[in-house]
Amino acid sequence: MIITTSNPDCILRPWREGDQAAIVCHANNRKIWRNLTHTFPFPYTIPEANSWVAIANADPRSIHMAIELRGEVCGGVGSVAGRGISQATTDFGYWLGESFWGRGVMTAAAGALKDHLVRSGQFARLQATVFAWNPASMRVLEKIGFVREGVLCKSVTKDGELIDSVMYACIP
Repeated sequence: MIITTSNPDCILRPWREGDQAAIVCHANNRKIWRNLTHTFPFPYTIPEANSWVAIANADPRSIHMAIELRGEVCGGVGSVAGRGISQATTDFGYWLGESFWGRGVMTAAAGALKDHLVRSGQFARLQATVFAWNPASMRVLEKIGFVREGVLCKSVTKDGELIDSVMYACIP
């Protein structure tokens, strides 16, 4: 499956064998790691990239896509389907190589995946949690139609700090 974006040079596609070098090149960055969950490693090495490519397409209800800009993998966007009582919810997330920041790539990529998920009708709620120190990610979510629901005070520990997180949601 290929998902087109509002940027004609940018597509979303499944992760595949051969993406590992690009993943390591862009993901092995402390600034990126600092804004993601505990499941995103740092340092990000070839063994981690091999593992990611092997599992990225394993869950049929979740979706993990490579962001490809002019033929180069530069980041990822996805949603993890909830289970049990949260089966109608999906957790939305993304990352982008630092050299691509500030160019609208993430807004185009995240917006395309959000629209795809809404059209699929699979989920009643798309949600994204952002660390309070990451206003750029909050702007991306707001630009693509997510609404800020609230601040979860001292809800996460990252990089040795206990910090607030901000909950965003899109209710189709």
